[in-house]
Amino acid sequence: MVFDWISDPSAWVGLATLIVLEIVLGIDNLVFIAILADKLPPAQRDRARLTGLSLALLIRLALLASIAWVVTLTRPLFTVMGFGFSGRDIILIVGGLFLLFKGTMELHERLEGQEKDGEKKIVHAVFWQVIVQIVVLDAIFSLDSVITAVGMVQELQVMMIAVIIAVGIMLLLSRPLMLFVSKHPTVVILCLGFLMMIGFSLIIEGFGFHIPKGYLYAAIGFSVIIEALNQLARHNKERLITPSNIRDRTADAVLGLLGGKRPQGTLGQTAELIAEHAEEKQVFSTEEKDMIQGVLTLADRSVRSIMTPRPDIDWLDLDKPEAELQHHIVEVGHSRFPVARGSLDNFIGVASARDLMRDILKDGKVDPKRSIRQPLVVHESISALKLMEQLRHSGQAVAVILDEYGEIEGMVTTTDLLEAIAGEFPDEDEEKLTIERGEDGSLTVDGWIDIRHASRLVEADLVDDTDRYSTLAGFILWQLGHLPHEGESVIDGNLLFQVVALKGRSIDKVRIRRIEGAI
Repeated sequence: MVFDWISDPSAWVGLATLIVLEIVLGIDNLVFIAILADKLPPAQRDRARLTGLSLALLIRLALLASIAWVVTLTRPLFTVMGFGFSGRDIILIVGGLFLLFKGTMELHERLEGQEKDGEKKIVHAVFWQVIVQIVVLDAIFSLDSVITAVGMVQELQVMMIAVIIAVGIMLLLSRPLMLFVSKHPTVVILCLGFLMMIGFSLIIEGFGFHIPKGYLYAAIGFSVIIEALNQLARHNKERLITPSNIRDRTADAVLGLLGGKRPQGTLGQTAELIAEHAEEKQVFSTEEKDMIQGVLTLADRSVRSIMTPRPDIDWLDLDKPEAELQHHIVEVGHSRFPVARGSLDNFIGVASARDLMRDILKDGKVDPKRSIRQPLVVHESISALKLMEQLRHSGQAVAVILDEYGEIEGMVTTTDLLEAIAGEFPDEDEEKLTIERGEDGSLTVDGWIDIRHASRLVEADLVDDTDRYSTLAGFILWQLGHLPHEGESVIDGNLLFQVVALKGRSIDKVRIRRIEGAI
């Protein structure tokens, strides 16, 4: 009968033993699935994990259903120099070479720091490519698992039940394992070492040399003990880090990098722990992080990225009637105004609104000698940090930016420099930035949003090192090379930027969304 084995105690012992062996044999498969899934975007990792283990179950059940064919894989197909090679041997050799190659590539990528390079955009793998690799691994590991099952028990039902239970247990353990692997990079290195060792043992076994599994498990067990001690030491360091001293130790580290006071102790050993605790416990607010980033990147920013461009400059034309000047001063409400005659190219200087109003109300006209002052004049290639230093020494609050032909490109005030560090301080009459989040996860923002602000919103590096653009609209124009029409889009990495609305010849609104599966 089909279920005669239920009354056989030895069958139950075999079932329990086989379940344990299937789990042990599936751990290496599970670890590699976790490593491969970690290369995907966070939203796709659980789907890849479930897909991978489900495919592993289907492959093993399919192989079990064709036991007669699996058993024939142990029969020699051909002989080379006295060594007989069966189908199983060929699969083990090919699978071992695949594990060695894949493990070596993954290990090289992590040792070279390519995956976590902060200066590059984060690039995730494509979902279907990861699934193909998981299927290949499932086929390799499933063969070893099925042959073990065939050698242990006779009943097909017992084999299938053991495989289903083992994969079910691995499904329950897979998510905690993936989270643990993602959080502990040293464990990933250890697991890659295991997989390379397993790959080497598969090749050796494929050539007919039997290596006792006890040696392999002993080496793995010893390595696990060493890694456990490493994690214990890490945990003890975490206990010494409290929110009260994270700020001080972070400041010491930054000052040490900048050539200031040297931090006491060896900060490098605990810097990663400090960063993790600062993120988990929200020691630094978002505003503080933005300010620190603004300070540290100020030297790399050109003055073009923070200046008010020429078309946006509110200036006064002294050739116009005093009544019109007075109305413009009151209407705009700025504290200072650039002053020129006829056009901005005939620039005279900068005057405070108070002095201009005093001249108009007292004398009926503006007195250039008394009220107009010469601002700091700099070239457009100067960095924002150098400009700040020159403004400090000159005592001026305004700088005029000239191009190589001596024409005015824009203006920078001390407020612009402060905004480059601390963020925007919108005036009462200034248009406020709007950011709308859609139900599909997309963002709709103004085209004039600062490109660095936009980069933080989408968690991608959109900044141009040569400052060819400073806004999101400039980024899109640079990518397209022409003024877009409404609905036109551009793709950068896994982000799609769609022009929603135009205002004259400028981009008014842009919708940003992520493209699933894009590189």
